[in-house]
Amino acid sequence: MAEGSDNIILRYLKRIDEKVDALREDNREIKQRLGLLEQRYGLLEQQYASLSSRIDRIEARLDRIEKRLDLVEV
Repeated sequence: MAEGSDNIILRYLKRIDEKVDALREDNREIKQRLGLLEQRYGLLEQQYASLSSRIDRIEARLDRIEKRLDLVEV
């Protein structure tokens, strides 16, 4: 192989290597951000479940109160 063609190949390999490094960095950043979203979503999911169960209990208590006061049709 001629000396000039070796240089061209090395330049292309260097460009490819730089692009792969940039992709790795982007991938690392995406994984970090996804991890943060998963943590936040997990916390929101727990809070929603807690609120939902509290609302269910309040609804049951309200139903009992309405029945005692004869405010609802049976």
